[in-house]
Amino acid sequence: MPTNQQIHLVSRPSGEALASNFKLIVSETPALQDGQVLVRHHFLSLDPYMRGRMNDAKSYTAPQALNEVMGGGTVGEVVESKNPKFVVGDKVVGMGGWQQYSVVDANQLGALRKVDTTLIPLSAYLGAVGMPGVTAWYGLVKIIEPKAGETMVVSAATGAVGSAFAALSKARGCRTVGIAGGPEKCRYALDELGFDACIDYKLHQDAASLSKALKDACPDGVDGYFENVGGMVLDAVITRMNAFGRIAVCGMIAGYDGAPLPLSYPALILTNRLKVQGFIVSEHMEVWPEALKELGTLVATGKLKPRESIAQGLEAAPEAFLGLLKGKNFGKQLVKLA
Repeated sequence: MPTNQQIHLVSRPSGEALASNFKLIVSETPALQDGQVLVRHHFLSLDPYMRGRMNDAKSYTAPQALNEVMGGGTVGEVVESKNPKFVVGDKVVGMGGWQQYSVVDANQLGALRKVDTTLIPLSAYLGAVGMPGVTAWYGLVKIIEPKAGETMVVSAATGAVGSAFAALSKARGCRTVGIAGGPEKCRYALDELGFDACIDYKLHQDAASLSKALKDACPDGVDGYFENVGGMVLDAVITRMNAFGRIAVCGMIAGYDGAPLPLSYPALILTNRLKVQGFIVSEHMEVWPEALKELGTLVATGKLKPRESIAQGLEAAPEAFLGLLKGKNFGKQLVKLA
């Protein structure tokens, strides 16, 4: 069996996460038991939710254990199998974690899923045709419930979730406006993702300034908002929400370092009879087949062209992850392992 490089979480951050919270470990890959398969990971997904799991705090999921492999989504190839459902060479997606190899009990429901790479690149199953894409789909379709002609806004617009949101929103006949950081990301949002407008939040020092830019980009107000950021961005958008607007709360990356994120205008939730709903996409597995079918079609037909930032090698994962938290990535952040 091959040796296996892993990255463990060895300490919990106090405030900002640091590279020193992680440690590279070399371990032996255990021999397979009946029902298990050995997967060689080709790509590792890095996602903002991982920062929350580094804290030892009550949340929707258990904290990441210390001195164990960091959890995370992976795609790869079966290189050994003691399970009749999987053969060597199968391309699979699972939660293999921050390591080169994983041993998976393939009889466990949902632990490993075969994927077809004929028309869809393997890496896309960690982004547009994976958890981020389904996250965008659920927030838009099940919470915001868009109607043709309405105005939709999404923060972190050029990331894996935001780019899928744009394609899904445009397919439903909505005016779609993004909020992103920097001129290059905004150009990409307009030229390649199909956004009708994109606002560079880095040009605005406060919520009032960003709100004015939103008024210009959304002359008919905002009917649906997909929240990835929180803080100043949420303060700005909530002032532009129409009556009976809907807000799907997916992430609060502005607060992942533990600082409180006060809401400046909570009375607007009542005044405008807003629906504000948080969600965790893994709690809604019943919608995944429908969502993945639509997302896969969008990618295969070229209507969704997700961009990827790819770090090379497992040892690059911590710095790439810390960069993701600061918005340094462009599109979906991946680590190439094979």
